[in-house]
Amino acid sequence: MRVSELSRRSGVPVGRIKFYLREGLLHGGALAAANQASYDETHVERIRLIQSLIGVGGLSVAAAARVIAAIDSELPLPEVFDIAQRTVTDERGSVGVSEEGLARISEVTAGWCAAPDNPGRLAAARIADSFARVGQTDDRGWFARYAAAALLAAEADLDEIETRPDRNARAETVVVGTVLGDALFAALRRIAQEHVTALRYGGAA
Repeated sequence: MRVSELSRRSGVPVGRIKFYLREGLLHGGALAAANQASYDETHVERIRLIQSLIGVGGLSVAAAARVIAAIDSELPLPEVFDIAQRTVTDERGSVGVSEEGLARISEVTAGWCAAPDNPGRLAAARIADSFARVGQTDDRGWFARYAAAALLAAEADLDEIETRPDRNARAETVVVGTVLGDALFAALRRIAQEHVTALRYGGAA
């Protein structure tokens, strides 16, 4: 198909498709003539992926390019996970993280196989520090219960990945699950908060 048909099929303007091509987000089409390329279903699918990562997942163009490059590489899945995590997580590293915050997160994730510089660990420690600064105490196992929910979510992620037929399909699910999974988990938590509030304090949606 020509780029005009690709635009119609994907719902994305021609100018934006050309931008995706220039930025390396979208692979080039097969040359059909000296100045004309032909596109196929893989381009439609990739544009939908790009739109999801940027439009729903909130990634920048540069960040989307990084995770798409990881999908298209031959990297093993743990490395793809690492790239995806570091792309969607605050990359300030250990700057501004206290020993108390790190200890709090180590306590609620005891026994987990995670590197000391895991971006989620450092981000969680920074958040724990913020909770402490505003006087919010963990009186009923708040952090530990979040950790338990996160472990269930991670198992769901891996169970889903393992249903995919090959390395590329699994790598794409790693990226999509990491980026969109964060958004999905937050959205479901909002619904659950309203539900539990209604049960405890009365009222209904």
